[in-house]
Amino acid sequence: MNVKFAKRAAMVLGAATLGTALISGTAQADPTEFRQLNGVGSDTTQDVLNGISNDVFDSDGSPADLLIASYDAVNPTTGAAHENIVLRSGHPAIQRPNGSGEGIAALRNDAFTTHAGNIDFARSSSGVTDSSDASLTWVPFAKDAVALAVKSGSTLPTNVTFAASNSDLKRVYNCKDTSGNPLPAGTFPTINGVTVHPLVPQSGSGTRKFWAAQLGFSATALPSCVSDVAKDGTPVEEHDGGALQRTVTADHSEDIAPFSIAQWIAQSNSTTTHVRDRRHGVVLRSADGKTPTTGTPAALNPLFPINREVYNVFVSTRLTETDIANTFVGASSDVCLDTATITLYGFGVDPNCGLTTLKGKS
Repeated sequence: MNVKFAKRAAMVLGAATLGTALISGTAQADPTEFRQLNGVGSDTTQDVLNGISNDVFDSDGSPADLLIASYDAVNPTTGAAHENIVLRSGHPAIQRPNGSGEGIAALRNDAFTTHAGNIDFARSSSGVTDSSDASLTWVPFAKDAVALAVKSGSTLPTNVTFAASNSDLKRVYNCKDTSGNPLPAGTFPTINGVTVHPLVPQSGSGTRKFWAAQLGFSATALPSCVSDVAKDGTPVEEHDGGALQRTVTADHSEDIAPFSIAQWIAQSNSTTTHVRDRRHGVVLRSADGKTPTTGTPAALNPLFPINREVYNVFVSTRLTETDIANTFVGASSDVCLDTATITLYGFGVDPNCGLTTLKGKS
């Protein structure tokens, strides 16, 4: 058996037994040792990359030499953001990037400005917005979708509209009334007669950028009724339902926010995935009559209309390096073959996994 085949066989075996391994394993978090390929960025894909990192071996085929080091968007134990982390032995600490935008910016700074050699890839839940710069490549690896999250016990309808020009989602996130007219400053939209406060995650979030693009508003200059701060003044962290459960005296409106369906599934399976459950009881709404999940246990509904690819972003000139190519590039790469882990963490299999044609900047 050659090394390449041994590597693939070991990876497939790991994927087949992952569910059992995780039940008795430790919680998914930052690696406890230095590894070859360091990744930072997206909250959406941090947990699935942690799971994949436990299955992927170094290019020498050694099962004792894990390859991928994926660092969470915030401290996986305390939830603290922007603390300092050390990614390589003997290297100075860097500030932990929180979200896709900060991860990509950190990768670009590391590669083209400081030349520190700390970061090898950035996790991203949003795609290219400017194809004029081919220095970075977005390599897709899975499918996700984003649904509207509401607090437990919400009186909002179980289905919201999305595709129509004056749909529920496009209207409320652009601060319009039920007829599609702009609301006066300081007032909030309604869905089915219920006043809502539209929320988005923190600046730099790939989900915020994706949601804004889908609904037609600016992710950087938010409409007047849209906020990244909950009613109690607490910043909204991506895929954390806590913000939707907070209330203030005499306020009977409801906060709403986008939530990755894959993240919701992974968190709901926390006893198996060991992902920290940050849902705080929030539930997801259907869109245009399509449910976010299907089956038991829950899986991503491929027909859900607000869907996206998720990516790992690399400096384009490094894609031919052995470890990067074997691990991320092409349909037969380790990441693309690890479909058991991808689906365990709530994502869908992407037929474009491993393609290297999407180049640009974000």
